[in-house]
Amino acid sequence: MSADAYPSSGTRERGEARGAEPVVEMTGITITFPGVRALDAVSFRLFPGEVHALMGENGAGKSTLIKALTGVYAIDAGTIEVGGEEQHFAGTATAQDAGISTVYQEVNLCTNLSVAENMLLGREPRRLGRIDHRRMNRRASEVLARLGLDVSPRSRLGEHPIAVQQLIAIGRAVDIDARVLILDEPTASLDSEEVAKLFEVIRTLRDQGVAILFVSHFLEQVFAISDRMTVLRNGRLVGEHLTRDVTRLELVEEMLGRDLEVLERLDREPSRQPDDRRTPVLRAAGLGRKGALAAVDLDVYGGEVIGIAGLLGSGRTELARLLFGADSADSGTIEVHGRRVHLRSPRKAVDHKIGFSSENRRSEGVFGDLTVAENMLLGLQASRGWLRPVPPRTRDQLVRKYLDALDIRPADPDALMRNLSGGNQQKVLLARWLIVQPDLLVLDEPTRGIDVGAKAQIQQVVDDLAREGMGVVFISAELEEVLRLSDRLVVMRDRRKVDEIANEGTTTADLMAIIARDEEAARA
Repeated sequence: MSADAYPSSGTRERGEARGAEPVVEMTGITITFPGVRALDAVSFRLFPGEVHALMGENGAGKSTLIKALTGVYAIDAGTIEVGGEEQHFAGTATAQDAGISTVYQEVNLCTNLSVAENMLLGREPRRLGRIDHRRMNRRASEVLARLGLDVSPRSRLGEHPIAVQQLIAIGRAVDIDARVLILDEPTASLDSEEVAKLFEVIRTLRDQGVAILFVSHFLEQVFAISDRMTVLRNGRLVGEHLTRDVTRLELVEEMLGRDLEVLERLDREPSRQPDDRRTPVLRAAGLGRKGALAAVDLDVYGGEVIGIAGLLGSGRTELARLLFGADSADSGTIEVHGRRVHLRSPRKAVDHKIGFSSENRRSEGVFGDLTVAENMLLGLQASRGWLRPVPPRTRDQLVRKYLDALDIRPADPDALMRNLSGGNQQKVLLARWLIVQPDLLVLDEPTRGIDVGAKAQIQQVVDDLAREGMGVVFISAELEEVLRLSDRLVVMRDRRKVDEIANEGTTTADLMAIIARDEEAARA
């Protein structure tokens, strides 16, 4: 392999510095789908005992490269070597036999089974033809101890939070003696303490010689945990660097192929504050649900973005679901344009021109087996009724308009939704609501798990919608993002609203101080 196949900083570290051979070496990998070259002669190498971040925008080719390495996709050109031996993966099983294991963002385990049963599912030790539970629990305990996890192998998996379930999935991978562990967006649903625990486990495995491929859109986490990174753009390799040798600015510019200015600020007006003489698009008074959310008052005016800030479990999503009728409130009232309404279901909310994009787009938004055009038009078709199909000409005009306006890639209305990257799926879901032109749009984590380029585009769209008069409720775990977009800020903690402030010179430190202060101070 020629040195110039890997654009890099020219320095070496960890496995490479010790003279180790790559455990994975992919050379000239090309994969083509109808009308799209997903990977174009990409080369990639992964050394034992390193954490290697795979970076790039949604649609850059990260998922395709991983699927080539795990046997999901056959390659059209190039070679894959694992441990110095060329491999021709016929499927995921053969990749796993070669020592490659993957843990995905959505943990694919059985919550009704025990921790040990999940870790050894399909590989249970047997005695006299029956599962030997004692040996199974002992073996699981050894793996858990290796990872530094204080978890009972006999406990039911569903009793543990998602962070622990993810660590159990990693334990399952370790038990099959994986030489390569691929972690695909492992921190997307974790809080800071859970991320810290995951990173402890990752470092433990790294120090034991496991090669770890880490995929994340959280740049701070990438810089905290990775030793090396490979950058893809538009299906091509554009850089390989030691993490210590590249800055955040340089990384993002390489990912985007343009400078970072678009991410540092929006070309937006000063904070748009409501005129009390106007009628709000939506007014919630004492809105609550027992066990889920204490009574909340909230006014949302046309032409403004209300940012909802708070930590995981603070009640942000619970509030969003009540505003859309996805959950039923058992206290309080809602007015839309000054008229009392009863949002008993999402259909009622849509009838009152309220839209909602769920944080869980995979199970509550995306229809993977439908086309991009069909996904886009679902909201409009539902509002018209199924006996009044959207005319073909109108359909084509609307789909083309939003493919172009939101830069959805590939710009193919007949592409299956499941084949799009996460960021492009999110853009399609946003287009679905823009087509029906709601007066109020509630966006719950619309940029979570997507790349910085798509994130910047969606942020700009949200700002443009407010300029055009739409009311927007914007929820994000990233406080910087909430501050960048919002005119007013609602701060949540412990499933209650603890403050509401104008976004005028507010900093992340200000928000964290509000979130962190004790109950007595909050009442004072």
